[in-house]
Amino acid sequence: MMLKGSQRGGGQDLAVHLMRADDNEHISLHELRGFASDTLKDAFKEIEAISRGTKCQQYLFSLSLSPPEQERVEVAAFERAIAEIEERLGLQGQPRAIVFHEKEGRRHAHCVWSRIDAETMTARPLSFFKKKLMAISRDLYLEHGWHMPRGIALAGARDPTNFTLAEWQQAKRQGVDPRWLKQTLQACWSASDTRRAFEQALQEHGLFLARGDKRGFVILDHDGEIHALPRLLDLKTKEVRARLGDGADLPGVEATKQLIGQRMSPAIRRHIAEARSQFQAQAATLNGRKAEMTRRHRQARHDLQLRQEGEWRNETLQRAARLPKGLRGLWYRLTGKYQEIRRQNQAEARLTESRHAEERQQLVDTQLSKRASLQTEIKQLRRHQAEQLVELRQEIGRYLRFSHKHHERARSLSTGLELKLER
Repeated sequence: MMLKGSQRGGGQDLAVHLMRADDNEHISLHELRGFASDTLKDAFKEIEAISRGTKCQQYLFSLSLSPPEQERVEVAAFERAIAEIEERLGLQGQPRAIVFHEKEGRRHAHCVWSRIDAETMTARPLSFFKKKLMAISRDLYLEHGWHMPRGIALAGARDPTNFTLAEWQQAKRQGVDPRWLKQTLQACWSASDTRRAFEQALQEHGLFLARGDKRGFVILDHDGEIHALPRLLDLKTKEVRARLGDGADLPGVEATKQLIGQRMSPAIRRHIAEARSQFQAQAATLNGRKAEMTRRHRQARHDLQLRQEGEWRNETLQRAARLPKGLRGLWYRLTGKYQEIRRQNQAEARLTESRHAEERQQLVDTQLSKRASLQTEIKQLRRHQAEQLVELRQEIGRYLRFSHKHHERARSLSTGLELKLER
């Protein structure tokens, strides 16, 4: 199970993010422990109010728990993992909230603790929490018999094509897979040993090397989007400069954008627009099916919740009716029958809770399986689109190179004519 934690403030922003129904197909506020409030925003307001009595700015510890994509994990397994994490990080007894998210056929959880100890009015220290989370993650993979990612099995051996949230959001705006850009840049870097060779390799894919204002070397694509080169290569700036130099003679961002604009003819722009329209049309059908499936699944869960609430009320009334009142009730207490009935009622209540939890889990598992089947189709479409995008970018690269050579020849011819005229 992948575990990612961070200390942070901004409780209200976090509450909004965790309860965003537009970004998640299903959201469940599973637990609020240690709060007077019954909503996530109000609960985080309580933590923030208490934190003002301290100097702590990062008064929350936020953790995401993501099982492997193909695995179906019960709520109880998430709860056990959270309990272990709480123990290892020293957050025992702290107010916490647990939220479940589902999207793209996968289920993951978020747990947020208050770091502020209300008795001592100090923040619980979280020293070396990343190393501790990595050790717990490794234990969870071994415990469940899951295939362990290389980055967890071997510290520091993470996937070089992993991307940050900012990189993902930037790629999402462009409608491309961020992995493609990283893989392409890293392949160009590996295949070149000089700046000139690197620039030529980049232009094969419609990419341009430029001098950034603050970030040193940057990459621009045919849309003018800017990407920090060292970040995409997973290298330090000084390592990039060791091969490319200081870049003082490179054109700046604006000059490079103008160059791209000059080379992008209306025909190639139409070609790009048509390809994007085709992608969007293909995705629209699957997105419509996804939206309809999400609506049906939400309704099924709502219906199950209403039925279980009705069953719980009826059974609670039946159990309460077994407990006599008045003199008969007093006699039952004296003879011990009252406690016997109470124990029977409690046992039946636990059975009902267990049955309801199992029904919810079965419904979630069934829906996740159906959603995963649809997600397979979506992934196939994305893979097909990614392949087409690679081909399109290579076409753009060839076109831009051709237009550059044509421009150079035209300029040389023009210069030659001018020289003849001067003679």
